[in-house]
Amino acid sequence: MSDAEHSYSVDQDPHRSLTMILYVLYIVAIFSAGILAVIALIINYLKRSDVQGSIFASHFTWQIRSFWWYLFWNIVAFVPFFLVFFSPDAQSFASMTLAATLFCIAVVAISWLWIVYRAIRGLIRVNDNLPMYH
Repeated sequence: MSDAEHSYSVDQDPHRSLTMILYVLYIVAIFSAGILAVIALIINYLKRSDVQGSIFASHFTWQIRSFWWYLFWNIVAFVPFFLVFFSPDAQSFASMTLAATLFCIAVVAISWLWIVYRAIRGLIRVNDNLPMYH
């Protein structure tokens, strides 16, 4: 099969559109308090067997891993708030709360930028009809 025929069949594969939609859901999930990311993750797991053996299998793995790492870092972002409750007095409580808030905002922002980067990188590779991994 020539490259043109191979590209055409991949371009017409309905899993290509689904894969691209899932990447977009991961990008905009922050505006839905993560609900769209959970929906995308559920679809990834439900449709994973359908994409086995295609270039989209590597994209689904990439998306699933991205979600779980993103969730992990968002949980880490809130850990300092639990330490605030062990502060000995009101002054240290206030300063620990400020530090925890700044840490949380920084980690959430960085993890969101990271998942957007991964989604854009995936979108580019799907657009070029390439698997996520070599």
